Amino acid sequence: MADDRRVYLSEDDVHLADVRCGSTTRGWSQPRPATVFGLVLLRDGVLRGRVDGVEHVLDAASVLVERIGTEQQFAHPQGPDTFTEIVLSEPRVADLLGGDPTVPEGLVMVTPQLALTHRMLLSRARQGADDFELGEYTARLAADVFARLAPARVACGRPASAAARRRLVDDARAALAAEPTIGLEALGRAVGASPHHLSRVFTAVTGTTLSAHRGRLRLARVLDRLSEGERDLAGLARELGYTDQSHMTRAVRRAAGLPPGRLRALLTSPGPAAGTNARALADLRLTAEGRGSGS
Repeated sequence: MADDRRVYLSEDDVHLADVRCGSTTRGWSQPRPATVFGLVLLRDGVLRGRVDGVEHVLDAASVLVERIGTEQQFAHPQGPDTFTEIVLSEPRVADLLGGDPTVPEGLVMVTPQLALTHRMLLSRARQGADDFELGEYTARLAADVFARLAPARVACGRPASAAARRRLVDDARAALAAEPTIGLEALGRAVGASPHHLSRVFTAVTGTTLSAHRGRLRLARVLDRLSEGERDLAGLARELGYTDQSHMTRAVRRAAGLPPGRLRALLTSPGPAAGTNARALADLRLTAEGRGSGS
């Protein structure tokens, strides 16, 4: 039984949590039906699973895919373990699997890329990334897991032509420019695509993620407002969809190299210092993609 659970994302279609299970029971638990579509990504320890009578050993180099309705039992041969838990709604599973919510069977073996994607997701969650970014990266991780079991199904749903892909990306960019606080699910509905397919096509066409692109749009608005002398940073953070002022400050510092207060001083100082300020601004590290300013 889990005795320590930190939930990072809890929406209708996706749930992300960091779990430490303190069970010391080495024998099998009582059989119970699985009530969710879920992924269990063990990070520490060993977990034995029995799913519809078939036994699996789960370690840090494998992923357990839970399917609704299967009968499950678990044992903890080495005592407590730690894992990342991802729970997906049936519509989200269908989005990831070409419209069919039937989850393919099997234990997924972790590739180095999958392991890195998993840890990057946790890192961004622990740094306070918002729901938009976490939703995008959680879907990407789940799709990578499913692609190991059913690559053809995960590949379904791509727009048929380069022109169609470009139109989808342009529509998403227009929607984000008009409303940078829009959520990932709402953005998908606005452009008529599932969040996962939209994210995948956007990255393929532009070379950057939706989260990073939205971060650049928000940074541009922050800089414009600071150049106008904006002093209500808490209000600006709320207006632009940041979790709070601290979240905005971290995102701006990560992208631009300076906190909002310093940037405001550079952008509004008149007179002889203007040349110095221009040189200072030219040196700022406006690298939203490389420094993770999608938050």
